[in-house]
Amino acid sequence: MMETRGSSDGLAAPSLDSSIDGVHADIERYYTQKVLTHGATAHGVDWTCQPTQELRFVQLLKLCNFRQAFTLNDIGCGYGALLAFLAKRHRHANVDYLGTDLSRAMIDRVKPPRRSMGRSQFIVTSDIPRVADYSVASGIFNVKLMQPADQWDLFIKSTMAKMNAASRLGFAVNFLVPPEPDMQAIPELYHSSPETWVRYCENQFGTKVELLEQYGMREFTLLVRKP
Repeated sequence: MMETRGSSDGLAAPSLDSSIDGVHADIERYYTQKVLTHGATAHGVDWTCQPTQELRFVQLLKLCNFRQAFTLNDIGCGYGALLAFLAKRHRHANVDYLGTDLSRAMIDRVKPPRRSMGRSQFIVTSDIPRVADYSVASGIFNVKLMQPADQWDLFIKSTMAKMNAASRLGFAVNFLVPPEPDMQAIPELYHSSPETWVRYCENQFGTKVELLEQYGMREFTLLVRKP
């Protein structure tokens, strides 16, 4: 298994405008502090525990066809938990994996699994430097910090456009659903109804979207497949 930290040759995504760069900078500071405090653990990427972290991976990976070799981009990969999960749950798969993250501290804590499934790389970047069969992102849209709603909406759309452009067969993302009326909303979190982003992906990218719900958490996953 090959693991690389740093820049990589490949297809470079278009530069983001300065406003999105500012969002990226805030996200990088937030998650760098998390991993410095909690280490390479679920808490280090702001999840409550490893079982729910892995339950999200199960949903996202329903996008992929494990009966054949494929390439996979993991956007916001953190310390590489998805790669470790693949090695544990899909040990016979042949996956060419690329993990990207905004935080150098996250990438510095990557420990590639001993079991080799194929080539793997980890890169600190806000871009997606190659086209793969699939791209996935777990939880990167949930913590908006104090970003204005319209700015966060722009960040989501920009990121999904990049994922769509960098995916031959499709991409998968997840979101938090709105809180119940009797629940206190946390201003730093982003919530959405599924219909908002299902319609957006279908209309904007001309894709077919499978909605996954009711898997034990107050969130949903979108499997966005190209026709």
